[in-house]
Amino acid sequence: MGTATPYSTFVRTQKESISTVKWIKRDIEAIGNKPALISHIGDISYARGYSWLWDNFFNQIEPVASKVPYHVCIGNHEYDWPLQPWRPEWAYSVYGTDGGGECGVPYSLRFNMPGNSSEPTGTRAPATRNLYYSFDLGVVHFVYFSTETDFLSGSKQYEFLKNDLESVDRNKTPYVVVQGHRPMYTTSYETRDLPFKERLQEHLEHLFVKDKVTLALWGHVHRYERFCPLNNYTCGSLGANGEEWKAFPVHLVIGMAGQDWQPIWQPRPDHLTDPVFPQPVRSMYRAGEFGYVRLNANKEKLTLSYIGNHDGEVHDVVEIMASGQVLNGHAASADGSNADGIAVMGKLNSKLSWYVMIASILVLGAFVGYVLGFISRSRRSAASEAQWTAVKSEET
Repeated sequence: MGTATPYSTFVRTQKESISTVKWIKRDIEAIGNKPALISHIGDISYARGYSWLWDNFFNQIEPVASKVPYHVCIGNHEYDWPLQPWRPEWAYSVYGTDGGGECGVPYSLRFNMPGNSSEPTGTRAPATRNLYYSFDLGVVHFVYFSTETDFLSGSKQYEFLKNDLESVDRNKTPYVVVQGHRPMYTTSYETRDLPFKERLQEHLEHLFVKDKVTLALWGHVHRYERFCPLNNYTCGSLGANGEEWKAFPVHLVIGMAGQDWQPIWQPRPDHLTDPVFPQPVRSMYRAGEFGYVRLNANKEKLTLSYIGNHDGEVHDVVEIMASGQVLNGHAASADGSNADGIAVMGKLNSKLSWYVMIASILVLGAFVGYVLGFISRSRRSAASEAQWTAVKSEET
């Protein structure tokens, strides 16, 4: 997400983060004293070594962070640095200098998450904390893990994830939501992250499928994208016509809360140099507008909604039953457009009693991620007619 400043600065800031906080504050006030939390999945402040930006960020989120718990997950802009101890050979294109030398220290000391997971920084700085942990809120079991430290089979973090997912009491918490920064699935075209996605799928996807993870939420890519229930790039049946279905995880990339740089969509294989970016069938909805995700859950059903910052309204919805069956959402049409158009417009007015409402900033603002949207106010109105916003082609 990042932070905005009321003055010009030599450090790039994220103005749209102000709108994200504004709409989340509205949602928190609307639910009153019902259980709630905010989840921010990496790339927290984009301070990159400037402590005054951390201070500005906390001032900005105070209206919401002072009301409900503010949970975080580490991202590349908190941790990434050449001296970090875990730098496997295959990841030479993945890890760099995005952390600005912070090495996870401000992230570790400014937040205090459940659990005591920690890893050395490879420098004289204190060990990095708040890397992986889990907890229950209402009927949802939340799991946070680090994509910046070792998650491969046999690592401490892998064993934590394996044991945690296997021990969930689905009678108490029928929904399991796993959150990490760099995504396992995305149609954003960023070739340097390909080795990383392959390792996530190789080492962790089988755990998510075996233990019937409900949702996998990711950041890093500054867009919103919802996938069908997935296993190894294959959509599972929704059981919409009475056919047999399987409870595969629904993956969502939700990094659209503030950062405004975004690489292009993945090109079509036979048009590698042409601007032809069809939407694959597995991508059920994708958009480049700023916003956040709101999650509501009760014993019968979990509902996840994508809220746009430009109007504060719902633009996409997916519903998942406690059994794991995905109720709604249509795959992309053959021409690559969203089959549901803008999906659900307007506010949700469910009569179900909410046990959990999570205003998920899930704001992973990674400077390599999401949000093609709204490069300028003047472009917004023109882009809305075409249902797409212009893409920034380079990071500054």
